[in-house]
Amino acid sequence: METYFIILLAYLIGSIPFALIVGKLKYGADVRNFGSGNLGASNSALVLGKKAGILVLLGDVSKGVLAVSLPVIFSIEVNPVYIGVAVILGHCFPVFANFRGGKAVATTAGVLITINPILFLSGYSTFFLVIFITKYVFFGSLSIGIALTVHSIFIGSFELMLLFTLFSLFMVYLHRSNITNYICGKEVKITDKRIKKYQEQIKEELSEEIIKS
Repeated sequence: METYFIILLAYLIGSIPFALIVGKLKYGADVRNFGSGNLGASNSALVLGKKAGILVLLGDVSKGVLAVSLPVIFSIEVNPVYIGVAVILGHCFPVFANFRGGKAVATTAGVLITINPILFLSGYSTFFLVIFITKYVFFGSLSIGIALTVHSIFIGSFELMLLFTLFSLFMVYLHRSNITNYICGKEVKITDKRIKKYQEQIKEELSEEIIKS
């Protein structure tokens, strides 16, 4: 019973929509109506600016850290991997935001930093390297699961290999719109000059929404 309680609590922590909270309290806007509609740090930074993006990033990472610390806080023996899965699902499908959440990159980072820093370094060094090479954030996000799967194979952990293979497929599902945009030539690189024009357009739409509200 205690195990189910911890897992449910982890899911609820993951469901806290920091992007929605920051957008509403600080800017009076729902970020789900702009950009990709994603409740994550990247879309928050694009829609609301870098400061908002950093606030959301810190909030989403902290969800992962807090959730996998619950067994220690409550002195209950639970596999932290299960807790990590619960908080990530909460972030992606938050009960407090009509099950429309983020894409798990920041919250997964918080989970891995806490339960296995080496896995974190493996996955997120690959994340930044792939973004640096390709200039596409979604490629970096997809590479996390692949890197973690390969890492699991090298350390000989079949359980982790299976888990991270499923995680990789889950990341593909979460980024299906980015993949479609890339195939259609619509996905924007981080160096693309169109980003500034896009941000200006969003700011105008954002201002209109604030005035209406």
